[in-house]
Amino acid sequence: MHNTMSLQTLLAASGGTPAPQLGLLALLTLGILESLANGILSTTDALRVFFHTENCLFVRKQLRDKLADAIMSHGVQLPDLFEALPPEEAHREFQRELATIRSLCLKLLETQRLAA
Repeated sequence: MHNTMSLQTLLAASGGTPAPQLGLLALLTLGILESLANGILSTTDALRVFFHTENCLFVRKQLRDKLADAIMSHGVQLPDLFEALPPEEAHREFQRELATIRSLCLKLLETQRLAA
C-alpha cells in the first residue's frame, strides 16, 4: 500500500459529527491492526499510511476523544519497537501493543453503541 489515508477526508462522509466518526475510526483501525497482525502491512507502512501526523492531529484537534487519541498514540509508536528492542522482545511488545490498540478500539465502539 503506497497511498496515505486521510481521516479528515474519509470521516467527512460519515456526517461530520464526532460520534459516527469515532465509530468509523475504530473500525478502520481494527482493519489496519488485522493487516499488521497478518503481515500484510509492516509497522513502517502502517505509520506512513494511517498513523501519520496529519491523521494524529485531526484526531486530537477535531475528534477530541481520549480513546481515539490513545489509539493514534499507540499506533505511532509501533515502528519504534523494532528499532529500540531486540527482535524477540520487540515481537512480544508488538503483540501487546496490538492487543492494547484493539482493546481501545472496542471500548470506543462500545461507547458509541451505548451513546446511540
